[in-house]
Amino acid sequence: MREERAKAEAKLHEEKRNIARQFKKIGVSVENIAKATGLSKEEIEGL
Repeated sequence: MREERAKAEAKLHEEKRNIARQFKKIGVSVENIAKATGLSKEEIEGL
């Protein structure tokens, strides 16, 4: 069960990263992307 949860969390995190990439492409600020996705500003800047 832990493996399933870890896989689900990893998938959710990757989906958030994909959303953040799309937001960056259309010019949304890093600060707003962080608020919307819960990702750190540093992680978003690295995308």
